[in-house]
Amino acid sequence: MAQPDFKVIFANSKADVRVAQTLRYDVFVEELGAVGTCVDHAQRLEQDHWDPHSKHLLLLDCARGGDVATQAVGVYRLLDTVGAKAAGGFYATREFDLTPLLTTQGRVLELGRSCLHRDYRGGTAMFHLWSALAAHVLDEKYDVLFGSASFRGTDMNALSAPLSLLHHRHLAVAHLCPTARMPFMEMGLIAEGALDRKACMTQIPALIKAYLRLGGCVGAGAYLDFDFNTTDVCMILDVAQMNVKQRSLYTQERAQ
Repeated sequence: MAQPDFKVIFANSKADVRVAQTLRYDVFVEELGAVGTCVDHAQRLEQDHWDPHSKHLLLLDCARGGDVATQAVGVYRLLDTVGAKAAGGFYATREFDLTPLLTTQGRVLELGRSCLHRDYRGGTAMFHLWSALAAHVLDEKYDVLFGSASFRGTDMNALSAPLSLLHHRHLAVAHLCPTARMPFMEMGLIAEGALDRKACMTQIPALIKAYLRLGGCVGAGAYLDFDFNTTDVCMILDVAQMNVKQRSLYTQERAQ
């Protein structure tokens, strides 16, 4: 594969949004086996009624040539309070009681539907998406970021250790802490002293670890999403409390 030439844009047309939905289909449906009403096999789209009310970040690799559909290798969906009101609520309210978080002071932004093309995982692609996200957060002066992040599978025995680690060491403060709705999995099933932190961290997905490095925390309990075959935790990031060193990595270009 040629050296990537990354560029991040916001979708500015229905066609651009369909590009995001197509990449989501490739990852969530074809790779991970997602099912449900959000899946359109005939048009190869993963879509829902929140999409028209959201902003969609598209990561492009211009070295691939062609148009946006060919160049798109990563997506991120952003939903603010105005969009959520028009959509009938935030997406995460399906899985979590967000009352504490949504009654706090400040502007909130929901992050979701993040995925990368399989050829771009483990490199700098997510860094470029997060840098663009950081720029948007600073420009719009958001105070709290939140959204669902997933472990693959719904096996309580397989996931009890990493979920327990998150619960014991990274639980959100009470005034920001969402609670998982049914069907949910308790997260603190294993005592903290019985956990092997290193082994637990190897089971935690890269996206969740990235939130943790920035100073993120998790809500109480995990939601079992059987349609997507995932176990979801609610990640919360208080922008004012972000890890300064890590935040600077994503905002350094704006400081120059």
